[in-house]
Amino acid sequence: MTEILVLYYSRNGATRRLAELIAQGIESVPGVEARLRCVAPVSTVCEATQPAVPAEGAPYAELADLEQCAALALGSPTRFGNMAAPLKYFLDSTGPLWLAGALAGKPACVFTSTGSMHGGQESTLLSMMLPLLHHGMLLVGLPYTEAELMNTQSGGTPYGASHVAGGSGQQALSDDEKRLSIALGRRLALITQRLA
Repeated sequence: MTEILVLYYSRNGATRRLAELIAQGIESVPGVEARLRCVAPVSTVCEATQPAVPAEGAPYAELADLEQCAALALGSPTRFGNMAAPLKYFLDSTGPLWLAGALAGKPACVFTSTGSMHGGQESTLLSMMLPLLHHGMLLVGLPYTEAELMNTQSGGTPYGASHVAGGSGQQALSDDEKRLSIALGRRLALITQRLA
């Protein structure tokens, strides 16, 4: 069974919902399964620690999850047009994998959620691509053969799946956002199989 890592940080649940839909798309391809993992929040208080197991949602990611996966879907909410600090903090710990070339040649995609329509979705997706390129990963986006990309009135970009959650995270995913998330997961899985 080919395993694809869906790694994300989610504070209010919107990015987690995208991750679940991408996992659904991944698992729609026979012979492929998704491994959902999240990253722990970070604290400005040096003594603060997180429990070893999160209270809800996916388990916390370890470097071994990245090393063992055949491909990666990486997600974060937008923070001022960039990925959230907890995800960046985790990625900053991947130096040993970079030195070993452990991720080189593996396919990857990215996804995000924002509070507003113009809240930096595309710049966040691009910012998440940079460390993946340094790792030598092969980036997978959404082609315009996905009709929802032309019709969406909310999230969805050729750079990756996205969601407009509203200022307090109250907006549910639109049908277009859902279909594009599933399509991205499926595309990542199919490309992973072809490369294998």
